[in-house]
Amino acid sequence: MEIWRLPISASQRGKLISSGYTSLSSLSSISSSDLARELKVSESEAMNILKVASHSRGSETSNASCSIVEVLDTFQWWAGAQSAWDMLHDEESLMHITTSSADLDNILGGGIHCKEVTEIGGVPGIGKTQLGIQIAVNVQIPNDFGGLGGKAIYIDTEGSFMVERAFQIAEACIEDMSEYNRFLRKDFQECKIKMLPQDILENIFYFRICSYTEQIALINYLDKFLSEHKDVKVIVVDSVTFHFRQDFDDMALRTRVLSGMALKLMNLAKRFSLAVVLLNQVTTKHTEASFQLALALV
Repeated sequence: MEIWRLPISASQRGKLISSGYTSLSSLSSISSSDLARELKVSESEAMNILKVASHSRGSETSNASCSIVEVLDTFQWWAGAQSAWDMLHDEESLMHITTSSADLDNILGGGIHCKEVTEIGGVPGIGKTQLGIQIAVNVQIPNDFGGLGGKAIYIDTEGSFMVERAFQIAEACIEDMSEYNRFLRKDFQECKIKMLPQDILENIFYFRICSYTEQIALINYLDKFLSEHKDVKVIVVDSVTFHFRQDFDDMALRTRVLSGMALKLMNLAKRFSLAVVLLNQVTTKHTEASFQLALALV
């Protein structure tokens, strides 16, 4: 059971999620005094939260125990096994999303991989947002042209998404397909006419995030959203660490929250066979008497 289902107030759920507690199991070993300090609430309020969580966890365990017995009676343990050869075949058969740069595609092993999380960092102004928008457009390239024909989720934490630029990139993408059609195909004229830049923009689900609390809540909500939009094939987060660099004072807590978010995104990529692209800022780090650029919060 997840925290957002607990029968407590919305503000209490928000404080728990923003502090990195997203499941009942994460509350199983913390004391009321420690929880009160992390959430900045009274100890009595923390005790009540833990009491509700414990009761919910007990009910969940009781209900699950019956179903577990039934599953064990019918489940064949070898049914979920997969050989390394099958895994290699699956990886080779997965399609990629082109970045529209042959050199970058080569570096990435063919483009952005599905079922994986790809992190791309760079200094301000280098074109990270442009690349993110390009990927959100390119994922919609039809199967006939070597694309996925999917939709995109774009999570904007900095307010840098430019819809006018997205429209221009969509126009350029359609023009590239037209050129491809002109030289190599003669049977795509009808589809070419139907595909317009506005159609591409309609297939980009845009979320504007203004705080790390909203970002955590959205990542947790994506499971439900993707279950309802199974044609989404890429999630772009621009940028993943922006709010965590500004609003966090507790470094250990920040690391725990970011790790949990990364794990959640990896699970989503595997479960829904989609690609996740994390755009990140860079910072200067001092190592071995020298300075070098490194991804932020790594």
